[in-house]
Amino acid sequence: MTTTQTAISARSKWSCWTRPTAWLLGLAFWTAAVAPRAEAEVSLASVFTDGMVLQQDRPVPVWGQAAPGSKITVSIQDQTAEAVADANGAFRAVLPPLKAGGPFTLTVEGDGALERHDVLVGEVWICSGQSNMQWSFKMLGDAETPARSSNPRIRLLTVPRRGAATPQTSFEGRWVACGPETLGDFSAVAYYFGRMLEKELQVPIGLISTNYGGTPAEAWTRPETLASYPELAYFAKNLDERLADLEAAGKSLRNEPGVLYNAMIAPLVPYAIRGVIWYQGESNAERAYEYRTLFPAMIHDWRAAWGQGDFPFLFVQLAPFKKIVESPQESDWAELREAQTLTAKIVPQTAMAVITDAGDPNDIHPKKKQPVGERLAKAALGMTYGFDTPYTGPIYHSLTIKGNEAIVKFVGFAGGLVVRDGPLTGFAVAGPDGVFVNAQARIEGDSVIATAPEVAHPVAVRFGWADYPVVNLFDEAGLPASPFRTDQAPGVTRKPR
Repeated sequence: MTTTQTAISARSKWSCWTRPTAWLLGLAFWTAAVAPRAEAEVSLASVFTDGMVLQQDRPVPVWGQAAPGSKITVSIQDQTAEAVADANGAFRAVLPPLKAGGPFTLTVEGDGALERHDVLVGEVWICSGQSNMQWSFKMLGDAETPARSSNPRIRLLTVPRRGAATPQTSFEGRWVACGPETLGDFSAVAYYFGRMLEKELQVPIGLISTNYGGTPAEAWTRPETLASYPELAYFAKNLDERLADLEAAGKSLRNEPGVLYNAMIAPLVPYAIRGVIWYQGESNAERAYEYRTLFPAMIHDWRAAWGQGDFPFLFVQLAPFKKIVESPQESDWAELREAQTLTAKIVPQTAMAVITDAGDPNDIHPKKKQPVGERLAKAALGMTYGFDTPYTGPIYHSLTIKGNEAIVKFVGFAGGLVVRDGPLTGFAVAGPDGVFVNAQARIEGDSVIATAPEVAHPVAVRFGWADYPVVNLFDEAGLPASPFRTDQAPGVTRKPR
C-alpha cells in the first residue's frame, strides 16, 4: 500500500467523525508518514559524543550521515565548515584549527540539526596496545588513585574490545570526565600519561583507550599494508577464507591480521589527534626479528590512514619478565627490545620509554604503571611540545677496543652516567669465539669500560641482554639505559617464512 493509500484508508476508517475532523486526522497521518524526522536526518560518527575533546591547532574533520545531497554546516567556537552528503549520505566537514578551551557546543545543521555539548578543545592521544596498556586501576587493585582523580579537563573514551573481518564505522562508547566513577576501568598507563600532560600543558586532555590484551601487532595492521611487504605478505594469504572459517565456527578473530584495526582503529579515523602511545610486543616476542619490519609497517599504516603526516608515535620497551639468570643467554625478549630500539632510530617522530626498572620476574603485568605513563609523557613533552625535558636515557653509540678493555660510549642522556645500588651490572663481553661472559664495568665520562678475565681480546659487548635484565645504569635525570648488543649474531628468532 502506498503512503497516499494508507492515508485514505485511515480517513475512511474514521468516517463516523465529522468531515473536518477526518480531514485533519488524515493530514496528521500524512505528516507523520511522509515528513522527515529532523533529528534522524543528521547523525555523527560514534566518536563524537557529549563531553569529547577536539584537537587544538590543526584541522578537525567532522563526519557522519545525512540525507544524500544535503548541505551540512558544522560550527564550534567561531569556526564553521560546510560539506555536502554524497550519494550514500556520508559527509565530512573539516573545521579550521581551534583554540584550546571550553566547554563549547558543537552544532551540526542540515535537513535536520543536532548538538554535542560540554565539548573541550585541547590535546588528543590514542592509547593502544595489549594488556599492559589495557591494565586498569581495578586490575591493579589500586583504589586510591581513582579516588583522587577528579579532573574535568581530562576526558576518557574507551573503545570496546573486539575484532571484525571488515572495517567498521561505529562502536559503543562515550566520552566521560575523569573521576572516581570513571577511572577504575580505564588504562592506568594512559591516565598517568594524560595527568602529567594536563599538569604541564594546562589544556584539556582527551585519552582514547583502544587496546586488547594478548594481541599481536599484525592484528592492528591493515592486511593491504602487510601484503605490501615481502616479509609480511604471508599474513594476508587466504585471510578472507580463514576469517570466514573462524566466524562460522564461532571462534574469536582477535589475533588475525587486520581484525583489531577494523574494529578498534578504523572507527576513529580520521578523528584529529596529536599522536599515539603504544605498549605492546609481548605477543610478538617469539617473532622478534620479524618485528623489525612489522612494527614500523604498523606505524606507517596508521599514519597513512589518518593522513595527518608523521604524528608522534611513542611506545614502551618491554618490561623485564621471566626467570632471572646469572650467566648470559640468548633471549627472544631481548631481541624484541632490540627491534623496538631500531624502530625508534629509523622511524621519524618516534620515541621509546625504557622501563628496565619497572618489571616483575613473576608477573607479565608489572604493577609499576606510573613510571611507564610518566616516561611516555616526558617523551611527548620533550619531543612533541618542545619542553626541555629529558626522555631518552643513555643510548649506545659506539664500541672501541683497547687491549682487554671494551669501551662503550653512550649518548642521549641528561647530566652524567649514574650507577644505582652497588657495582655496575648487566654488561657482558665476548671474544672471537662469540661466547659471552659477565663483565666487570665502570663509568668513565660518557663511557663504560667493560672487562672480563676470561676474555683477553673482546670483540663484542651486550648490556641487559636477557628476558629479565638486571641492570642499574641510569642518567642524572633518573632514566635507565636501554639494553643493546654490538654483535650481529642471528639470534633465536631470525627464522625464514
